[in-house]
Amino acid sequence: MKILHVYATYYPDRTSGVAECIRQLARGLKKSGAENRIFALSPHPAPERTDAPEGEVFRAKAWAAPASCDIGGLSSLRLYRSLCEWADIVHHHVPWPFGDLLHFLAGGRKPLVVTWHSDVVRQHFLAMACAPLRDALLRRASAIVATSPAYARTSPILSRPDIASSVKVIPPGITDVAGITADDKAKNEPFFLFLGALRYYKGLPFLIEAARINGAKVIIAGNGDDRELRRLAGGSRNIVLAGHVSEDEKWRLLKSCRALVLPSQLRSEAYGMVLVEASMCGKPMITCEIGTGTSFINVHEETGLVVEPASPRALAAAMKRLHDEPGLRENFGHNARARYEELFDGSQTTAAHLRLYQDLLSNV
Repeated sequence: MKILHVYATYYPDRTSGVAECIRQLARGLKKSGAENRIFALSPHPAPERTDAPEGEVFRAKAWAAPASCDIGGLSSLRLYRSLCEWADIVHHHVPWPFGDLLHFLAGGRKPLVVTWHSDVVRQHFLAMACAPLRDALLRRASAIVATSPAYARTSPILSRPDIASSVKVIPPGITDVAGITADDKAKNEPFFLFLGALRYYKGLPFLIEAARINGAKVIIAGNGDDRELRRLAGGSRNIVLAGHVSEDEKWRLLKSCRALVLPSQLRSEAYGMVLVEASMCGKPMITCEIGTGTSFINVHEETGLVVEPASPRALAAAMKRLHDEPGLRENFGHNARARYEELFDGSQTTAAHLRLYQDLLSNV
């Protein structure tokens, strides 16, 4: 079985939750005998083709990114067409309006799977302008995948009567990493961890203010412009802006932290792969209720605490509670690992997608 995964960007050009979803899925599919090719745009696409453990990665030139929508030229059209001709299944990961356009110009009639990772939240005019193309892609799709029941229910697109009946929920998962277990208690340092890209919807100003309120040590690790965060932190000794961390350092921080905090306040945080990683490590979590997959992964009073969004005081209170109650932390962490094993183990994601692909190919 030959699968083409399509998204705007991929490693190493830009890290994102969607790219990690694709990488984890492709790894699982490859172990099951499938062939993967990944199509993306890149500002520096040479060489056009590279080998990765999960499959072959093909990059076309990205010419611009108006309203955060990467677009390419004729080279991207030619490359996309040739890859679609190779594939048995074409799997688009959206939102990416230029990818929708590519499919209608050069996608052919191969079975099409569309994974809906997020609504377009901030770029309202782009969403309105691209709505006809988006709706046509969804109508063309052989299957539409939502990443959580919460997002399928609350998305104004996925919940539409003409779409909802075609939606199938498959939560993205992560293949367990060697040496990561719920029983690994070699370190449990008194710090709270944020891990991820430093983006507008991540709620980091509220986390910094929460740390100023309760004095808890917070480590913020991830790529992005941190100048405003440094200004807000004001040299506070308990707030560490660690910047980019390596893969090994990421796992060390996850295993060592008291809890993971993902304070995202907008629906742009549609899932939260870092929450799956924390669950795999048996760590309690603090998130905000924004009606997305974050509250599907982190269940309030079961795997952690879910608080109101954009509220430093609510975050500060949740952090203090986990700091003061080690028994509660241990119970939440145990439950988080159990939920990972039940729902988010990468083998289950792989198996669900394989069944979906096989069903579609049997109907061709």
